[in-house]
Amino acid sequence: MNTNTAVIGGVVIVLLLIGGIFLYTQNNTTGTTATSTPSSTDNSDTTPQTRTQGSPVATTNSNVNPTATTAVVVGGVVPNGAATSYWYEYGASSNLGITTAKQNIGSGYANLAAPTYITQLAKDTTYYFRLVAQNSFGKSTGATYTFHTTVGIPAPTGSTPTLKTLAASGVSRTAANLQGEVTPNQAPTIYWFEYGGSVNLGEVSPAQSIGDGTTKVPASFSLPNLVPATTYYFRLNAQNNFGTVNGAILNFKTAGPALSGAPVVVTLVTVPATTTATLRGTVNPNDAQTTYWFEYGTDAGFGSATVTTDHKSLGAGANTLSVETPITNLRSNTTYYFRMVAQNSAGTTNGDRQTFKTN
Repeated sequence: MNTNTAVIGGVVIVLLLIGGIFLYTQNNTTGTTATSTPSSTDNSDTTPQTRTQGSPVATTNSNVNPTATTAVVVGGVVPNGAATSYWYEYGASSNLGITTAKQNIGSGYANLAAPTYITQLAKDTTYYFRLVAQNSFGKSTGATYTFHTTVGIPAPTGSTPTLKTLAASGVSRTAANLQGEVTPNQAPTIYWFEYGGSVNLGEVSPAQSIGDGTTKVPASFSLPNLVPATTYYFRLNAQNNFGTVNGAILNFKTAGPALSGAPVVVTLVTVPATTTATLRGTVNPNDAQTTYWFEYGTDAGFGSATVTTDHKSLGAGANTLSVETPITNLRSNTTYYFRMVAQNSAGTTNGDRQTFKTN
């Protein structure tokens, strides 16, 4: 091979590696423009409108980077909320007949690149191909296109990335940092995290580019706005022209207490005297600033004649507290109805009605 040929080959390889995993969004601006063969099951224009689990959406991309015996193909897959795998069907005729290995693309609702590196192709040959994706709700097949292997362009170097999901750090009540490490293995590589409230995950972080090196690169993503006292699951994913890889699923639990709620109130039985009594109860503020009081009177329905004690503050703790309030100027030999009431920013809670009779 002369010097000019080597230089041209080297430039093509660089373009192959840089452009591959983003081809499906580039509107045929790079690579070889493939010829379309219409498919009745093409979902390339379908975009999910709601976050409802369902069959995936597979979009075959017409852009291909072929060499003499290999090709980089990149489509797009929307998993639609269920664990989804993808693969390519290809062959030297429109009957296809050959399938690539299945790769897992996750369970989110974002449109994710779905690359595959096809090898052992015949030189100077036209191939048909299409993307297929499947999850527990069904299977989706993209449009069929063609490409032609190109003699004189060397195959790219590199391999699928290697990675490891690491334990989350900085876990607090409402935030956590997801951690991992990725080795690009000589091909331009991106990574992202999947996360959610179950092992089905469902949420996807933005993709981050980490170059094409041969050493481990730290991967991280900060998760804000989490729910306190809740277990979250996550994993690291990475992708380059050669394919998609998934890390192990790990989990962490945010710190408590749980989000504030309306206070929990229990009205306790009281023992009265002739004209006095001490009203008692318990309150859990549920982590929000809470006040409490008692209502009492001779009306079982707590109507207009009901007396209300002074409102007292309990703070914003998460523990159940015992409280009491003495009352005076009662009538002797009279039945009284009473209940405890507590209030915070999440609502007002009335305790059960209790009764006592003065002596």
